[in-house]
Amino acid sequence: MTRITLQRVKYLPRKLAPGVLYVSEEFAVAGHLCACGCGSKVITPLGPAEWEFTERNGRPTLSPSIGNWQLPCRSHYVIGEGQIHWGDRWSDLQIAAGRRAEAQRRQAHYASRERRSLWQRFWIWVRKLIRS
Repeated sequence: MTRITLQRVKYLPRKLAPGVLYVSEEFAVAGHLCACGCGSKVITPLGPAEWEFTERNGRPTLSPSIGNWQLPCRSHYVIGEGQIHWGDRWSDLQIAAGRRAEAQRRQAHYASRERRSLWQRFWIWVRKLIRS
Protein backbone atom coordinates (compact mmCIF):
# COMPACT_ATOMS: atom_id res chain seq x y z
CA MET A 1 0.00 0.00 0.00
CA THR A 2 1.32 3.43 -0.86
CA ARG A 3 -1.68 5.71 -0.18
CA ILE A 4 -4.21 6.18 2.60
CA THR A 5 -7.39 8.25 2.61
CA LEU A 6 -9.02 10.06 5.50
CA GLN A 7 -12.40 9.35 6.99
CA ARG A 8 -13.52 11.42 9.97
CA VAL A 9 -15.79 9.51 12.33
CA LYS A 10 -17.25 9.85 15.79
CA TYR A 11 -16.52 6.20 16.64
CA LEU A 12 -14.02 3.89 14.96
CA PRO A 13 -15.92 1.20 13.02
CA ARG A 14 -15.58 -2.42 14.10
CA LYS A 15 -14.53 -3.41 10.60
CA LEU A 16 -11.83 -1.20 9.09
CA ALA A 17 -11.34 -0.92 5.34
CA PRO A 18 -7.82 -1.16 3.89
CA GLY A 19 -6.29 2.15 2.85
CA VAL A 20 -8.46 4.28 5.15
CA LEU A 21 -7.33 6.23 8.20
CA TYR A 22 -10.31 6.70 10.50
CA VAL A 23 -9.98 9.66 12.85
CA SER A 24 -12.21 10.50 15.81
CA GLU A 25 -11.06 13.88 17.05
CA GLU A 26 -13.84 13.83 19.64
CA PHE A 27 -12.29 10.76 21.28
CA ALA A 28 -8.69 11.60 20.27
CA VAL A 29 -7.98 8.35 18.46
CA ALA A 30 -7.11 7.17 14.96
CA GLY A 31 -7.26 3.69 13.53
CA HIS A 32 -6.36 1.90 10.32
CA LEU A 33 -5.36 -1.50 9.02
CA CYS A 34 -1.62 -2.07 8.93
CA ALA A 35 -0.18 -0.66 5.72
CA CYS A 36 1.74 -3.89 5.02
CA GLY A 37 -1.52 -5.69 4.25
CA CYS A 38 -1.37 -8.17 7.15
CA GLY A 39 -4.87 -7.10 8.24
CA SER A 40 -3.96 -6.12 11.80
CA LYS A 41 -5.74 -3.13 13.34
CA VAL A 42 -3.48 -0.25 14.32
CA ILE A 43 -4.96 2.12 16.89
CA THR A 44 -3.10 5.33 17.72
CA PRO A 45 -4.10 7.68 20.54
CA LEU A 46 -3.92 11.35 19.55
CA GLY A 47 -2.57 14.04 21.83
CA PRO A 48 0.44 16.12 22.75
CA ALA A 49 2.20 13.15 24.36
CA GLU A 50 1.08 10.63 21.72
CA TRP A 51 0.54 10.93 17.94
CA GLU A 52 -0.26 14.17 16.19
CA PHE A 53 -2.88 14.20 13.44
CA THR A 54 -3.00 16.90 10.79
CA GLU A 55 -4.81 17.16 7.51
CA ARG A 56 -4.01 19.14 4.40
CA ASN A 57 -6.42 19.23 1.47
CA GLY A 58 -8.09 16.06 2.75
CA ARG A 59 -4.79 14.19 3.02
CA PRO A 60 -3.92 12.85 6.50
CA THR A 61 -0.60 12.97 8.32
CA LEU A 62 0.21 11.08 11.53
CA SER A 63 3.43 11.66 13.37
CA PRO A 64 5.65 10.26 14.68
CA SER A 65 6.05 7.06 12.66
CA ILE A 66 3.97 3.94 13.14
CA GLY A 67 6.11 1.11 14.49
CA ASN A 68 4.11 -2.11 14.73
CA TRP A 69 6.72 -3.81 16.88
CA GLN A 70 4.20 -6.01 18.70
CA LEU A 71 2.74 -7.39 15.46
CA PRO A 72 4.26 -10.33 13.56
CA CYS A 73 4.92 -8.09 10.52
CA ARG A 74 6.87 -5.50 12.60
CA SER A 75 6.19 -2.94 9.89
CA HIS A 76 7.43 0.63 10.24
CA TYR A 77 6.07 3.58 8.26
CA VAL A 78 5.02 7.21 8.31
CA ILE A 79 1.67 8.48 7.07
CA GLY A 80 2.43 11.83 5.43
CA GLU A 81 -0.15 13.78 3.41
CA GLY A 82 -1.97 10.60 2.42
CA GLN A 83 1.20 8.75 1.42
CA ILE A 84 2.75 5.74 3.14
CA HIS A 85 6.50 6.22 3.53
CA TRP A 86 8.19 3.00 4.57
CA GLY A 87 10.85 3.10 7.27
CA ASP A 88 13.71 0.77 8.06
CA ARG A 89 13.13 -2.36 10.10
CA TRP A 90 14.28 -1.84 13.67
CA SER A 91 16.27 -4.27 15.79
CA ASP A 92 15.11 -5.24 19.26
CA LEU A 93 17.66 -2.78 20.70
CA GLN A 94 16.32 0.07 18.56
CA ILE A 95 12.75 -0.76 19.58
CA ALA A 96 13.69 -0.74 23.27
CA ALA A 97 15.50 2.60 22.88
CA GLY A 98 12.51 4.05 21.01
CA ARG A 99 10.13 2.96 23.77
CA ARG A 100 12.37 4.53 26.42
CA ALA A 101 12.46 7.79 24.44
CA GLU A 102 8.64 7.77 24.14
CA ALA A 103 8.29 7.24 27.89
CA GLN A 104 10.70 10.11 28.57
CA ARG A 105 8.77 12.45 26.22
CA ARG A 106 5.49 11.56 27.95
CA GLN A 107 7.00 12.06 31.38
CA ALA A 108 8.46 15.45 30.38
CA HIS A 109 5.15 16.54 28.85
CA TYR A 110 3.11 15.73 31.95
CA ALA A 111 5.74 17.18 34.29
CA SER A 112 5.63 20.48 32.37
CA ARG A 113 1.83 20.54 32.67
CA GLU A 114 2.06 20.14 36.44
CA ARG A 115 4.35 23.17 36.67
CA ARG A 116 1.81 25.46 34.99
CA SER A 117 0.03 27.87 37.27
CA LEU A 118 -3.73 27.89 37.62
CA TRP A 119 -3.79 31.14 35.62
CA GLN A 120 -1.80 29.59 32.73
CA ARG A 121 -4.09 26.55 32.63
CA PHE A 122 -7.14 28.84 32.58
CA TRP A 123 -5.83 30.79 29.55
CA ILE A 124 -4.97 27.56 27.71
CA TRP A 125 -8.54 26.39 28.31
CA VAL A 126 -9.96 29.73 27.06
CA ARG A 127 -7.83 29.57 23.88
CA LYS A 128 -9.07 26.03 23.17
CA LEU A 129 -12.67 27.20 23.54
CA ILE A 130 -12.09 30.08 21.15
CA ARG A 131 -10.55 27.78 18.51
CA SER A 132 -13.47 25.32 18.70
